[in-house]
Amino acid sequence: MTTQVLATKLYIPAHRPKIVSRPRLIQEVDEGLHRKMTLVSAPAGSGKTTLVSEWASATSTHPDRSDRMVAWLSLDAGDSDFTCFLYYLITSLQTVTPSVGRDILGLLESPQPPPMELLLTALLNEKNVLEKNIILVLDDYHLIDSKQVDEALAFMLDNLPPCMHLIITTLEDPDLPLSSPVCRPVTAKITAE
Repeated sequence: MTTQVLATKLYIPAHRPKIVSRPRLIQEVDEGLHRKMTLVSAPAGSGKTTLVSEWASATSTHPDRSDRMVAWLSLDAGDSDFTCFLYYLITSLQTVTPSVGRDILGLLESPQPPPMELLLTALLNEKNVLEKNIILVLDDYHLIDSKQVDEALAFMLDNLPPCMHLIITTLEDPDLPLSSPVCRPVTAKITAE
């Protein structure tokens, strides 16, 4: 498999000047960083992407937050294929730490890629992932329709290194055990309510 990367999926959306800033919600995103994952779940048009992109822009330019690196991935239905999802996930991480996942990308190109857990374990064990404060934003997760991608996300959530954080924007909660006693303490949730 040779994957052509659509680079615009990896850009943090530009902050539009006429958007009303929501400092309380931006603060909630910041406070969620003390957990493994922040889930931003609300109806279409409520400003999930705008909120997180505004937060990401503020984070990348704030002098007190210079140790935080934000990797962005705008998802679409094509990312429901696990190989495509992982390819884009690694490519998004490479925007903040270029050498991460190179060997794994090579394995994805093989006729018989290794099992999902082996690939994700290799990614999460990489020195570049373990030593940097990386925040990975998965925007529009509701477009994913794949049990394998949901399982990959659950595996990542269970095994994230302490310096990595996931932010997921979605119209509906992903198919993860978010209300389980195991997931509840590791997930911050921001909703339209």
